Amino acid sequence: MRPSILNPLFAGASGIKGIGSKLDRLLAGFLRPSHGAAGEITRVLDLLFHLPSGIVDRRFRPRIADLPREGVVTVEVTVGKHRPPPAFNKRVPYRIEVHDQTGTLTLVFFHSYADSLKRMLPEGERRFVSGKIDWYGAEPQMAHPDHVVSADEFDRLPLIEPIYPLTEGVSGKILAKAIRAAIERLPVLPEWQDDAFRQRHAWPVFDAALRALHHPETPAALGPEASSRRRLAYDELLANQLALTLVRANLKRAAGRALRGTGAIRAKIVAALPYQLTDGQRHAVDDILRDMAAPERMLRLLQGDVGAGKTVVALLALATAVESGAQGALMAPTEILARQHLATLSKLAATSGLRIALLTGREKGAARDDVLARAAAGEIDVLIGTHALFQEHVAFKDLGLVVIDEQHRFGVHQRLALQAKAGSLADLLVMTATPIPRTLALTVYGDMDVSKITEKPAGRQPIDTRVMPLTRISDIVEGLARTMAQGNRAYWVCPLVEESEMVDLAAAEDRFNALATRFPGRVGLVHGRMKGAEKDKVMAGFKAGALDILVSTTVIEVGVDVPEASVMVIENAERFGLAQLHQLRGRVGRGTAKSSCILLYQEPLGETAKARLSIMRETEDGFRIAEEDLRLRGAGEMLGTKQSGLPLFRMADLATDGDLLAAARDDAQLILTRDPKLTTPRGEALRVLLYLFERDEAVRLISAG
Repeated sequence: MRPSILNPLFAGASGIKGIGSKLDRLLAGFLRPSHGAAGEITRVLDLLFHLPSGIVDRRFRPRIADLPREGVVTVEVTVGKHRPPPAFNKRVPYRIEVHDQTGTLTLVFFHSYADSLKRMLPEGERRFVSGKIDWYGAEPQMAHPDHVVSADEFDRLPLIEPIYPLTEGVSGKILAKAIRAAIERLPVLPEWQDDAFRQRHAWPVFDAALRALHHPETPAALGPEASSRRRLAYDELLANQLALTLVRANLKRAAGRALRGTGAIRAKIVAALPYQLTDGQRHAVDDILRDMAAPERMLRLLQGDVGAGKTVVALLALATAVESGAQGALMAPTEILARQHLATLSKLAATSGLRIALLTGREKGAARDDVLARAAAGEIDVLIGTHALFQEHVAFKDLGLVVIDEQHRFGVHQRLALQAKAGSLADLLVMTATPIPRTLALTVYGDMDVSKITEKPAGRQPIDTRVMPLTRISDIVEGLARTMAQGNRAYWVCPLVEESEMVDLAAAEDRFNALATRFPGRVGLVHGRMKGAEKDKVMAGFKAGALDILVSTTVIEVGVDVPEASVMVIENAERFGLAQLHQLRGRVGRGTAKSSCILLYQEPLGETAKARLSIMRETEDGFRIAEEDLRLRGAGEMLGTKQSGLPLFRMADLATDGDLLAAARDDAQLILTRDPKLTTPRGEALRVLLYLFERDEAVRLISAG
């Protein structure tokens, strides 16, 4: 049960003056994007947690003769003549001349009512007007001042005014007013931070910190080092780390089983490999086998750059589970990747006697029933598939190891559901091909141990990366003709952004048509709206060499392995994140041919896009690229959550608060070692924190435990 002290914050905001049902719906969709369900309401908490993105500084008070060429000013004036527009021409603005001892300024209003302007600015009265200055030739103007107040009301003029991110249909004034009203409903909450720690940082209490951010007194009050912002960032990170530590403790609490294996199947797989395992792969296998042999459950994240050879490590882990008399499951985020895993692993499994099968949403009827029956009878050793693996009617005889090829598409909640499916005993190995900065790994995978494979397998080619404007597209096409004549193949990737899916799809089809005209019968097209069988047919044609160019949207981002493909062209590369560009580039350089990646951009390029593309040119080190990606884009975009409207954090910024994250992790571990049930006074306050940041799941785990 949520503590009653939080009820005012989780109450609907519709009781706040000015928020009617229409605005409530608009704000709910905007401020609660992580929910976004029909019928959602805006809560007081959503308004309070919507922090300013900047400020307007109204402290500059020049005389009219000293007005700057641009910027925001606050001027003390006497109201002069009103000049309403002619009755027959409403497009002419309403003008009011105001003056001081040094000159005259014209206030300009479009589509305004004369009566309200006369009440607000009566002739002969003194007023303070604040807004953006503009010039009409040599005459200064101010269109629609932000504030007009009398001398008596001057104290109410916000000299430092917060600016809030907005959505269509919501005005800044209305939102700011609603947030000010929400602040009045803020209760005094118990202090959940360690007192000595808080005082060492000179941080205010929670409610004072929130008030200070919504009522900044200086521009620095919203800066990355501001004590109020850092206090709230730490609160949010502590809630995150506490929840992850509780999830981990809960999963570890259930007794696991020791899967030691005999090494027989593993030895056959290693002998069949066309290369030696790298040191990184060997260390990762050692970590995993040590965890599997222990009586507690394994919870391990395997991080490896594109092409680092994680799949083979996963197969050796799965083989160990099978040697121990159990079954394994390998779950991939897309059907293409699941089929790719089947193709890659089948060759190695055949030499070692492992029985492997595939289950995706596409398997239907008798074929599906057969796979389900064999999995339940224990006649399948390793079942590969998409999330279809974990639907209710899929049963295993004895599932010992679950491997998830993550790609950030499954969160903690999905992992919990998977674990439940596997029963309380199964070990869990999560793989990701996106190198994750340490700060991000802690917030998303803080419940897991981490192994890293940092080097690439022997035989991987360096990739020559070039950055070119789209205007040079004809040169690129001629270059493709030359490389195809030497027997090489190429990918051509077009961007796909959800909001404009049809437009982007049309762009991919146009590119396909143009290339197919130039290279008849040699070009294929793959995109997300195609049926699975169609996609497979095109992919198979490309793999077999019947097609030389594969035009696609980003469906080929992960797991596609065609060693003969040596050229990657990425159109509108400025629209991709660094991690995604790095993933795509990793599709080439897998064979013996010299490989290249061409990043085509639309001019003019913004500063961030320029920085992103130059990093791609400088390095192939995925971990460095990941750190830069976090710095340039922030965590939400890196995890793909920004596009889906799921902010990772509302208060914390991982690019600047990494030091707080490490402290929050240590704090969470210490708290739960001393007070695992959160029953001490600080423990009770931390329960309030978990509910406040909507980590209810974690509180339920304490109760269940």
